[in-house]
Amino acid sequence: MSAQYIPVLLAFGFAATVAVSLIGLSALLGQGRSGPSLKRESYESGMPLLDAAHKRVSVKFFLVALVFILFDVEVVFLFPWALAMREFVAEGNTVFLPAGLVFIAILAVGDIYLWKAGAFDWGGRGSRT
Repeated sequence: MSAQYIPVLLAFGFAATVAVSLIGLSALLGQGRSGPSLKRESYESGMPLLDAAHKRVSVKFFLVALVFILFDVEVVFLFPWALAMREFVAEGNTVFLPAGLVFIAILAVGDIYLWKAGAFDWGGRGSRT
């Protein structure tokens, strides 16, 4: 029974060895620049900052992101529903079809509202939000 756990223990041992060796190599081969002024500097992806770190961001950016996430998640739910409906319709059962069509209609109403509100205006011209 203990022979079953040998591959698992070898995998854990290999992972621990790789982790410790990578941390050790980075400590040995790293540049090692330290000091109070360097630790307080802003650091982003290895590039020095060109502008202030705390700039104002337009609220429209967040609204577009939220709308994208909302509709993306809702469309993701449509794919399994469509696959299940294909099987149900093949069997002659169409009980869930109206529920899915109502869901799609609500999505369409939301898209039309956002389109009329100017949420899809990327250029910033003519948007009312």
